[in-house]
Amino acid sequence: MLSHAYLIPLLPLAGFLVLALFGRRIGEPWAGWLGTATVAGSFVLSLVTYGALLGRTGSGREVTDVVYNWIPAIPHSGFQVSASLLVDPLSMTMVLFVTGISTLIHLYSIGYMDGDGDFPKFFLYLNLFVASMLVLVLGGNLLMTFVGWEGVGVCSYWLISFWFGRDSAASAGKKAFLYNRVADVGFLLAMFLVFERTGTLSYGSAGGGGFLGQAASLPPSTRTAVCLLLFLAAAGKSAQFPLFPWLADAMEGPTPVSALIHAATMVTAGVYLMCRIGPLLSLSHTAQLVVSIVGVGTAFVAASIGCAQQDIKKVLAYSTVSQLGYMFLAVGTGAYEAAIFLMVAHAFFKGLLFLGAGSVIHGLHDEQDLKRMGNLRRYMKLTFWTVSVGVVAIAGIPPLSGFFAKGDVLDNAFAGSLFPWKVMWAVGLATALLTAYYMTRLLVLAFLGDDRWKAVVDGGRAKKDPHESPWVMTVPLVVLAVLAVVGGALNLPGHLSFDPLRWLAPVFGPGAFEEHLSGSSQWVLGVVDALVALVGAGVAFRLWSRETERPALEPALLQRSWYLDEVTDATLGRPGQALARMAASFDTRVIDGAVTGVARLTRGAGSGLRRVQTGYVRQYALGITVGLVVLVGYVTFLAVAR
Repeated sequence: MLSHAYLIPLLPLAGFLVLALFGRRIGEPWAGWLGTATVAGSFVLSLVTYGALLGRTGSGREVTDVVYNWIPAIPHSGFQVSASLLVDPLSMTMVLFVTGISTLIHLYSIGYMDGDGDFPKFFLYLNLFVASMLVLVLGGNLLMTFVGWEGVGVCSYWLISFWFGRDSAASAGKKAFLYNRVADVGFLLAMFLVFERTGTLSYGSAGGGGFLGQAASLPPSTRTAVCLLLFLAAAGKSAQFPLFPWLADAMEGPTPVSALIHAATMVTAGVYLMCRIGPLLSLSHTAQLVVSIVGVGTAFVAASIGCAQQDIKKVLAYSTVSQLGYMFLAVGTGAYEAAIFLMVAHAFFKGLLFLGAGSVIHGLHDEQDLKRMGNLRRYMKLTFWTVSVGVVAIAGIPPLSGFFAKGDVLDNAFAGSLFPWKVMWAVGLATALLTAYYMTRLLVLAFLGDDRWKAVVDGGRAKKDPHESPWVMTVPLVVLAVLAVVGGALNLPGHLSFDPLRWLAPVFGPGAFEEHLSGSSQWVLGVVDALVALVGAGVAFRLWSRETERPALEPALLQRSWYLDEVTDATLGRPGQALARMAASFDTRVIDGAVTGVARLTRGAGSGLRRVQTGYVRQYALGITVGLVVLVGYVTFLAVAR
């Protein structure tokens, strides 16, 4: 299987092609089952490939599968690119959780999208998205990664605006598309610079071929420029400050889209990219510092915004932004293994929380306002218990996976020397407090308290009683809840295999940072993490269990996301509109004016000449005679003049 890795993305791509050609004929629900089966098959192939990789040691765990010579060598430039896939511990870790989580979300979608008029089209988009994501993480060079990068981008646009009949959904899709295009500029410029300085786009390894193997020989300015340009791309795809406003609006898409694209897979692409270039990033302390500051700042800002949101999906959206900030904090400190560990754990508990939110929305007949819920634990017991597991996990309460994964990031921030006075660690700890607070607030408002949903009137009638979701929706909830509980046991930084070497460490090279804390220090930091999480959860429970309206705790600054949309509109949107109007006026008056002026001149000349075309033979004879006289006279004049 190591030499046939192309089969992993090929299966969901085949599902996409079948649904594109015959989706309408297959219809509901079989189109959903077909899409689910292809992704499940890809997961099985991933497991087989993973097992084959475990059976190797050392450099044997880096296998490049060249499918074909995509762009042959261009004369005098040396530029050539193969359609190659890189199978190594990092790519296989990504592939396993992408295909596994995607299979569960596909299954969930069969129930959630039941009765939708575009049911086959939804699974068509999902299959293409999974295929693109797999190309992204398996790509053996920057250009192959960029193909998958753009594929998930366009699929996210289609899926966010899936219900395009709603203006809000159509606008959200365009917003996501534009924000990601800004980020793509960074990716393209980085590729140009990498090829210009190294002559290749292949990754290679930390100590071998490819541009990563040449990292140490590059000038410091080049290393920093490449890292920052790729971080710009990552900041857009993974929703980091100031490019994160699109993620909250993306909740306009169906809830499975939020779970698949904006919690478990696509938004982690930026973190993956920065980990992939770890051997290069580790050599640029300036870039590391920028990544850390942006990451921890984004984590705190997004967490504060999540404390005041009323839409259940927007709370989870800002939670995603915040958790991604933690991952970039780990990347910036060189703790790439900790970033990947949190990424996988986050896929478990955040996928669970989004699917749980979808179950709530489904059971409440499309209600998303937390203030219009309450006491749902009485009507949706399974959803309540599974969501509770997700909340405890993301809050960082032991012994669930979030405690170990987030604690690993904070420990590395504490032990790192990148920034003085442990500022990064302190801000990360404060963010952990806010995380426990706003997630407990969500749980209390949705599942505890009074039946506030009874006061909601729908079309002049009280809403029907909430109901539990069908089995195709609850089974993924149970599976993800189990993974959220035991996910901490994965402990990817110390992943065991058939040899004593660590699993991910060889991918990142010697520049990767690993915290070296004494056993007592680790225990103290672990206790501090747990206490902070418990305090945040306890405060939220006490404040919100009996009162649902606390304006002082939900200021407009946080409800309006620190007015980032307004600032962007004032600094970019309105000036851009003014520039567009000026350009349109120039185009209309100057460019179009010149074109229409020539046309009018030609038409005027034609109209004047048309007057001599009377159709009378005697007039034409007279004209010929006059012309002949003039010509003879002119010739005679010339002869006399000589």
